[in-house]
Amino acid sequence: MAAGEDSSHILSGLTNQLPDRDPEETAEWRESLDALIQDQGTERAQYIMRSLLQRAGARSVGVPMVTTTDYVNTIPVDQEAPFPGDEEIERKYRAWLRWNAAVMVHRAQRAEIGVGGHISTYAGAATLYEVGFNHFFRGKDHPCGGDQVFFQGHASPGMYARAFMEGRLSEEDLDGFRQEKSKEGHALSSYPHPRLMPEFWEFPTVSMGIGPMNAIYQAQSNRYLQNRGIKDTSDQQVWAFLGDGEMDEPESRGLLQLAANDKLDNLNFVINCNLQRLDGPVRGNGKIMQELEAFFRGAGWNVIKVVWGREWDELLAKDEDGALVKIMNETVDGDYQTYKAESGAFVREHFFGQSPQTKEMVQDLTDDQIWNLKRGGHDYNKVYAAYKAAAEFKGKPTVILAHTVKGYGLGTHFEGRNATHQMKKLTLDDLKAFRDHLRIPVTDEQLETDPYRPPYYHPGMDTPEIQYLMERRAKLGGFVPERRSAHTEVTLPGEKAYEFTNRGSGKQMAATTMAFVRLLKDLMRDKDFGSRIVPIVPDESRTFGMDAFFPTAKIYNPEGQNYLSVDRDIVLAYKESAKGQLIHPGINEAGAVAAFTAAGTSYATHGEPLIPVYVFYSMFGFQRTGDSFWAAADQMTRGFIIGATAGRTTLTGEGLQHADGHSPILASTNPAVLTYDPAYGYEMGVIVRDGLNRMYGPGPADNDPSRNVMYYLTVYNEPINQPPAPAELDTEGIIKGIYLLAPAKIDGPRTQILASGVSAPRALQPPKLRAQDRG
Repeated sequence: MAAGEDSSHILSGLTNQLPDRDPEETAEWRESLDALIQDQGTERAQYIMRSLLQRAGARSVGVPMVTTTDYVNTIPVDQEAPFPGDEEIERKYRAWLRWNAAVMVHRAQRAEIGVGGHISTYAGAATLYEVGFNHFFRGKDHPCGGDQVFFQGHASPGMYARAFMEGRLSEEDLDGFRQEKSKEGHALSSYPHPRLMPEFWEFPTVSMGIGPMNAIYQAQSNRYLQNRGIKDTSDQQVWAFLGDGEMDEPESRGLLQLAANDKLDNLNFVINCNLQRLDGPVRGNGKIMQELEAFFRGAGWNVIKVVWGREWDELLAKDEDGALVKIMNETVDGDYQTYKAESGAFVREHFFGQSPQTKEMVQDLTDDQIWNLKRGGHDYNKVYAAYKAAAEFKGKPTVILAHTVKGYGLGTHFEGRNATHQMKKLTLDDLKAFRDHLRIPVTDEQLETDPYRPPYYHPGMDTPEIQYLMERRAKLGGFVPERRSAHTEVTLPGEKAYEFTNRGSGKQMAATTMAFVRLLKDLMRDKDFGSRIVPIVPDESRTFGMDAFFPTAKIYNPEGQNYLSVDRDIVLAYKESAKGQLIHPGINEAGAVAAFTAAGTSYATHGEPLIPVYVFYSMFGFQRTGDSFWAAADQMTRGFIIGATAGRTTLTGEGLQHADGHSPILASTNPAVLTYDPAYGYEMGVIVRDGLNRMYGPGPADNDPSRNVMYYLTVYNEPINQPPAPAELDTEGIIKGIYLLAPAKIDGPRTQILASGVSAPRALQPPKLRAQDRG
């Protein structure tokens, strides 16, 4: 079967459904376009084509949306930004990085250790990272404030290898890879993990799909800080490095619309399209790059494909009849993977040999030259041009789809193999071949002495290459990744903010949900502190009585409110504003937790504390987004999580799923979460005040791990009489989780009754039966 016979679903199909009634006229139109490109370049041709498409739409000519483009680079050769660095120097130390990253993982497989790891991901993505490190990723000392970079988790050995070249990590540190206990003090976490390495990593990204989601909301949080006047983030970029296999996670794609709707042109996804997931091809019978191009373009993103390296430019320029592009379009990913596991002769026969024109194209190339036709993700020039175009693009988020080879440069046992993700060590022959490929000055004798401990390589901090590396980082504002905990000092609210909860509800009945909302409102009114609170509610504000926030705090929307609101005449009208305080993710708990994480780590990411308060229907809590809360804990998020309208007694009419009693149990399993089940408003006041003091009050240093906690409060929908705070209130007992509410008033045998939440008022009912029947 020809490669393209069963792959029509992956092409745009602009003309294959229509007859060509005048081929001669068609040829004239094509020649005219070719002449325009030749005379005035691709940029002018783009404008003319867009004008024609616009005119066709105005004249009711049905033109289908072009969801995918040909399987070639998006940026034409004549529009590529020139590479500004010294490519030879960068290539040289990139080889050292790749060697040290692979050796670090290999050394961790010694018989007495065997802790695992991944070699192939970074080997294939080294160019994608190094172009960023050398020319784009800005550190925290840059005048703009620095960028946020979400690294692909399985590529972490490459970041450690770079930190070793920078002098930030030692050989002893590298030998502590994945050995947090046995190498304490010199341990490197297996993946990006801020809690384990709190001065190094910023974002935990190995819970697949959470990285993309959190990156989107990080970009939104940057704009939120800007629009509300808290910090100037106008020149900061968010970069998220992702895998093509990871994009099958629902979380990876499920929030793309927010980035487009908010016009987050400060956000760049870089998807490492090595065509492989953990066990095999991502789309063996299809084309994942084309699929993702269509998906992101449909979601409103700017899409840049980096498919082929510069060696292909001359061949594509010769492709006047489109025979080569046709083969590129029709070859499925399973075949592309096979080509990189074979040889130049195999590629000549099975790829170029599909048509006489393409076979003739490469007749003067040797098999080695054909083998060295690189994929775009391994070409400094192509990647730099894509990054520069992404960083400068306005009005939309950008995704860069970079074609790479998993295990690139590791040799025939690794490159493009289905098992390469699980391969953690190299044979002696692999080590020698890899050394030769990278030109590492290590001898056969050094490798043969102990094949399980090949040496790391560092030429010395004074060598020209390392000086160049360090100069690039200095110019870009310091090292990346780096996490800092110092932040602007926060003035916490005084007694007045807690007056209502301490006073009780008098003769009125009030559920603890309502009592908490009133407490939150009073905290937000504090002139020194209130602006730092970020209420986050996924489309249930009215249920919780929080519609009262709409007219004053307003709902955050970077576009403001450009429509005539249907409820504009009522007191609690729905109000959106670019300066709005309330984050409203819609019916979207996953997005709400991502927003919570971005706000709750702003103290470290931006040095500006925000206090997120995420209020949600309690049965949509940890049982629904538990993995995201674990990632929030790993990122050392600080804030309040409110499981509202909880209880088995109040919402059974809405179905058993609303009869919720398990949210606080699940919340209590997370060691970074302090879980409370308060019965009364005054208890909540004590708990919230303690939380704010623990997170941002006087006491431990900013980087003290005891500050990095989240408070979970279960609040109910059952109206009860809210009592005033007792005169001698045991606040320490409330904070610790147990205190004496009502002492016994009888002589004789006594029962200790433990109660929380809505069970506390019942526990206080007259003990008639207990006294009469049991004495």
